[in-house]
Amino acid sequence: MIQRTLKTITGSLTVAIPTSLNELKLGQLMAMQATENMNDLEAIHILSGIRLHKLKQVQSYADLQVFNEQVLALAVEIKQLYNSEAIPDTVTFLLDGKPKKVNVMKNLSVEPAGAFMASRDIIAEEINRHIALYGQDNWQESFNPSLQICSQVLAHYFYSNVTGLPYDEELAAAFTRQVEQLPVTQEWYYQNRFKSNM
Repeated sequence: MIQRTLKTITGSLTVAIPTSLNELKLGQLMAMQATENMNDLEAIHILSGIRLHKLKQVQSYADLQVFNEQVLALAVEIKQLYNSEAIPDTVTFLLDGKPKKVNVMKNLSVEPAGAFMASRDIIAEEINRHIALYGQDNWQESFNPSLQICSQVLAHYFYSNVTGLPYDEELAAAFTRQVEQLPVTQEWYYQNRFKSNM
């Protein structure tokens, strides 16, 4: 993390943003992808979690420039990550303030059946949405599942393993918020895996 305390018109503001992909959360990347024509302030807002109206109170725009290099470096790392085929053996969730390490499932078609069925429906809806936008011809070549869809699928698969509770479709869907807190480096493997299995 890079952290700076900046002067504002009302006092000071401490801003910290990730300096590596291990610190970048899936939810942050999703927010960045969803923001069209993102400007510097919006990127810092997403990466720091500080509300935009507070960032606008920084006295000098030049003070925010210290973060530009890190934002660009993260963008380069994200592009390189697309070509990565690294597979994590474990994933660590933060559950009730405590880290919970779980093994990565090797065969997503067998555990549990409810997760498989819910995920199948989520993926089918995403494929149908893609076909509606781009047409039926060669849809598999251009299909790229969104991070949002991938996080929903992962929530269904990880819910029971992480919580120790029986599978419940509604609670598993709500577990998406936990998945979005995973570092991007753990999530990226799954997006590529889902794409290759389509």
